Amino acid sequence: MACYVTIITSIFLVLNLVEGAPQVPCYFIFGDSLLDNGNNNDLNTAARANYLPYGVDFPSGPTGRFSNGRNMADFLAEHLGFDHYIPPFASATGYEILQGVNYASGSAGIRNDTGSHLGYRIYLGKQLENHKVTISGIAELLGSTTTAKTHLNKCLYIVGMGSNDYINNFLMPDIYPTSQLYTPSQYATLLIEQYSQQLKDLYEDGARKIALFGLSQIGCIPDQLKKHSTLLCVDSTNKAVQLFNQHLKTLVDDLNTNLPDAQFIYINMYDISSAIALTLLNSPCCQVSKTMPEGQCIPRKAPCFLRAAHFFYDNFHPTELGNSISTKRAYSALLPSDSYPMDIRHLVMGNKLYYDDQ
Repeated sequence: MACYVTIITSIFLVLNLVEGAPQVPCYFIFGDSLLDNGNNNDLNTAARANYLPYGVDFPSGPTGRFSNGRNMADFLAEHLGFDHYIPPFASATGYEILQGVNYASGSAGIRNDTGSHLGYRIYLGKQLENHKVTISGIAELLGSTTTAKTHLNKCLYIVGMGSNDYINNFLMPDIYPTSQLYTPSQYATLLIEQYSQQLKDLYEDGARKIALFGLSQIGCIPDQLKKHSTLLCVDSTNKAVQLFNQHLKTLVDDLNTNLPDAQFIYINMYDISSAIALTLLNSPCCQVSKTMPEGQCIPRKAPCFLRAAHFFYDNFHPTELGNSISTKRAYSALLPSDSYPMDIRHLVMGNKLYYDDQ
């Protein structure tokens, strides 16, 4: 009986979430393949996911999401109360841009050259240029640039960048020179310096509520375990990633201090991913390719049956369940360490609610 009541309560909460007004009027997404929902589909790149078995559990099938189902951008849209998923820039048109656009692109990085060996990708600088195109469209719809920026001030922005600057750059010494030119500490500093300017540009364009997703335990993903022929996480990779995360958390304080009305927060994906990995299988669910694009699902090969038992769908990307758990903790922190200085729920609802909870 208790289980039945719990199920009914959950259904009621989901329906109430969908039917109610969104917690923010608009929601914009910048990032890489962890958030991409179709921007790479028509690009000349190996980093595409618009084929089965990607999307096997998504209602409309393969869409370009690098998962068996929904990604984190989708789940966050649900938590925010949107009755639809935010469209990719590649297809967003008309009045729908008023509620947000997804600019994320598989293999993209903070650095322009990151992921270039896979083909064309929409690196962060280009995503910001695309956002300016959207702003012009919003200004046309609302009557002026000033009105458009007032609208954008109320939106939620999420930015998840940096993973490829390691996976598809620094950790590929045969293709990219960065690991010969910089120590891990120097490279993290270099990335943060460029990222800082890009985030300031986003702020200048009207963004005020911005959630920055830190890097997960990249040393523990199946790709790294395979390349290092180990069953244990690659410590050197995780240490390098943590240098970036430490700088990113400090950057949040700097931006909030120096930019009027700015509300940047840091999502601790490193600890969140570590906790999830303890409860789910770490092996990929789909059969992965050994050629370009190495580590992605082989087209039309059936994935594993128990997808809910796996954290990773291919050698890089989480399953729908992994995305769901991660997003839930980013939206509403399970532990104080999950986010800083607050979680996304408190960011969109205002600081007062956050302090009232303390």
